[in-house]
Amino acid sequence: MLRYTLMRLGVFVACFVVVWGLVYSGVVPRGLGASNGMWVVLLSLVLSAPISFVVLRKERDRASLQVVQKVDRVKANLEANRTQEDSADDSARAQGQTQGQAS
Repeated sequence: MLRYTLMRLGVFVACFVVVWGLVYSGVVPRGLGASNGMWVVLLSLVLSAPISFVVLRKERDRASLQVVQKVDRVKANLEANRTQEDSADDSARAQGQTQGQAS
């Protein structure tokens, strides 16, 4: 998951550098007044999203698989804990019933 995040960040930084170069060379219009930095960041985000979607498809699938495996493991652990609690509760109730019948 960290690898995918770093790769997304790398794609964004690359887009940021390219957009910054295009804005300051005059190919892409500058932002109004002091908003130029925000313009470059927003344009970089807009460009990096579809690029990441296409280029990082395999890495995204790998990260998704890791997340699914982790969720399945947590669910299995919760179910095992629930089963243990149910068993302990059932045995305690059974002991209480046998003690009540013996009295």
